[in-house]
Amino acid sequence: MQLIQNLLAHFSDKASRTLVTSVTLGLKYTAVTTDDGGIGLAWTDPSALGCGKSGPYQDYEGQPASELLALLKDPSPLNRGMALALVNALNYHEASGLPDDTSDGGWMDAFAIGPDTRVSMVGFFRPLMKKFKARGALVEILDNDQGVGDRVDFYAKLNGWTEVLLLTSTSIINQSTEEVLSHLAPDVTRIIMLGPSTPVIPQAFSHLPVSILAGTVPVDHEAVLKAVRHGQGTPVIHRFSRKVCIANAPSPRTSG
Repeated sequence: MQLIQNLLAHFSDKASRTLVTSVTLGLKYTAVTTDDGGIGLAWTDPSALGCGKSGPYQDYEGQPASELLALLKDPSPLNRGMALALVNALNYHEASGLPDDTSDGGWMDAFAIGPDTRVSMVGFFRPLMKKFKARGALVEILDNDQGVGDRVDFYAKLNGWTEVLLLTSTSIINQSTEEVLSHLAPDVTRIIMLGPSTPVIPQAFSHLPVSILAGTVPVDHEAVLKAVRHGQGTPVIHRFSRKVCIANAPSPRTSG
């Protein structure tokens, strides 16, 4: 994935000068903290949990962040999740300065989501469904882990039916980001990547047709780490965090 290469290049220097202070693997999210006060989150792939699935033990705490960053290319989704959480920790201070969009109203208004807007959503964000319903939008969902939607039918609708695409950034961990986008009609320009896993780093996404990046910035670090340790998901984590978003300058697409 070009996205992975971009993230590695973007943080290679900073990672060599930063130490990992903690790695916390929860049932739903992984958290990483760094010695410059950074904290980042990423999804924990449930398929990677269980006896014998983590591979050889290696302690990354107290070590240069570059060692953990390299796991973005690791075959294990558990390791890729830890590395993506590190990416968000390395980007923490930059992300902290971004505008707040905790209500999700900013990007929804920017996308002009209203009655009969046709929205395709990869990843079942339950709280957003209420907001889409309130706006009168039509929503199609694909979420393999929750058993929602049919991949073939969903991909077919991306090319012709879809007007807005929401793409969970867990797709970075399961390496499906570019696959999903390849099925999208070239004239669709309202595309957002969102969720606590999202690296809000426009430079890394410049090759993709993503127009908005929406991520999560922990505010109460100890409360967020506790929520991760207790196996909690997005609703609890967002009690102690801010949602932020930033516009991306997407690359042009052709019908190929």
